[in-house]
Amino acid sequence: MNTSKLKGFLYGLATSVTFGLIPLFTLPLMQRGLDSDSILFYRFVTATLALGTMMAVKGESFRIAWRDVPLLVVMALFYTASSMFLLYGYEVMGAGVATTLHFTYPIFTTLLMLALFREGASWVTWLAIVLAVAGVARLSLQGTELTLDAWGVVVVLLSAVGYASYIVSVNKSRLKDMHSRKLAFYVFLFTALTFTVKNGVQGSFQPLPDWQSAGLVLLLAVMPTVISNITLLLAVRHIGGTLTSILGALEPVTAVVIGACVFGEAFTAREATGIVLILVAVVLVILTSRIKEGVETVMKRIRPRHA
Repeated sequence: MNTSKLKGFLYGLATSVTFGLIPLFTLPLMQRGLDSDSILFYRFVTATLALGTMMAVKGESFRIAWRDVPLLVVMALFYTASSMFLLYGYEVMGAGVATTLHFTYPIFTTLLMLALFREGASWVTWLAIVLAVAGVARLSLQGTELTLDAWGVVVVLLSAVGYASYIVSVNKSRLKDMHSRKLAFYVFLFTALTFTVKNGVQGSFQPLPDWQSAGLVLLLAVMPTVISNITLLLAVRHIGGTLTSILGALEPVTAVVIGACVFGEAFTAREATGIVLILVAVVLVILTSRIKEGVETVMKRIRPRHA
């Protein structure tokens, strides 16, 4: 494995682990009475300020070409849709079902790459997707959550499509070579403006109820937003959108580990099975090339030779 691919896999793993922290910070804010739009407003305003401060301290340029603005707005809309519909999904259905349905985004990523750019996925990649989705379902679904609300399903699938579209646009647009922090900054900025306008028009702006909420917002803005997005952009550049999206299967694993270690939740055979399926999927992704070469070699050896 070359250095570029190794970096890509490490960035992808970092993305999934940090992105998996979203429920840890979001659900307590909801319990404090904040609605989805207010949480997203605070999340992206704080993320924009944090990333902008980081860039200013490092002396990095904020300059972009005017021709890039429309594309950045479109990318921000994809990211907005993903974030917004996922939180709406938490409100209308169980977090487990929402998490499982949201993780169909590797399938949409693969289909978009095929439909728009004629880039097909290998059988190893599809097998990894199936195992990853099965593992996520095993981790996330509980017996009482199997009754699905039709509107909730549509909402969360829109979240998955939005995230897949964002990954594909990062992978295939001319902005893929823009510095990762600058690209993330403008995506956050336009996303924050979207929720500012949305809250203003609806008159639904809510103040933070206490200092603990402010701390949760800061953590939400930095770890599963700034850090996860920067590592996502770097991962897509090194290994592409499809493989990066499959590595996202580790997101619910993070949630299970936090639940067991931080909140003392039970770790059952269900969770163990889900984690094993996901780890197998991740190994398949990392070893895709070697697996394909090995299978091709075996097939050549067992193929009957004609005189």
